[in-house]
Amino acid sequence: MIAHSYRTALVTGASSGIGRAIAQRLVNDGLQVYALGRDAKALDALASECNVTPIALDLQDTAPLRDLFGRVDIDVVVNNAGLLPAIAKFGESDPADIDRMIDINLRAPLRLAHMALDGMTRRKRGHLFFVGSSAGRFPHPNTAVYGATKAAISMFCDSLRCDLLGTKVRVTEIAPGRVQTSLYRTALGTQGANEKLYDAYRSIQPENIAELIATALSLPEAVDVSRMEVFPTDQAAGGSQIVTVE
Repeated sequence: MIAHSYRTALVTGASSGIGRAIAQRLVNDGLQVYALGRDAKALDALASECNVTPIALDLQDTAPLRDLFGRVDIDVVVNNAGLLPAIAKFGESDPADIDRMIDINLRAPLRLAHMALDGMTRRKRGHLFFVGSSAGRFPHPNTAVYGATKAAISMFCDSLRCDLLGTKVRVTEIAPGRVQTSLYRTALGTQGANEKLYDAYRSIQPENIAELIATALSLPEAVDVSRMEVFPTDQAAGGSQIVTVE
């Protein structure tokens, strides 16, 4: 069961994958859920399956959400939306892709947290979730900017937790390894992502991440799960690769 004082939640990136699974799970657990995403049709389909309130927008502009936070007491914010437009060496990356990753993966979660905290600290209740990545905890090749944004989120969570001591507002980072979602399909295409990342072994499923969030919410409000790192059984972080310079 969700902590009894939590009634409403906002989930970003709810059009598909992890965000969609989280929105469904929170509705099933009794919360009123505002589901954010760029794909209006996908959000409408989600709303037809479960009682979410769909909000179609691009998180590069979070200003329209100020009205929502002014009208509704949002108790839970799940910053899940993430972007990995391409897998490439940093020097070969498109500057527009760099800006978009910083906007969606870092700037938007910070702005949403800032909007949410005014009401949460005043009400003395609330839970902020940030879906990070193993890429923010361990180096991965050809994803330097993505990893940098996720590492920044991880440190932000640790520092924010210090700022919020005594407010009863909780902060949880989820840092998963490979989850079977559309994130890599954006960079590799569906067939390429399946062949390169998913077909060879068992991946984490979006519903598994939703379960972790539900578990953190179910704990007494005096218990804050600060960080959960979760990997497929067939994946481990670390290691190195040595190449010969010719």
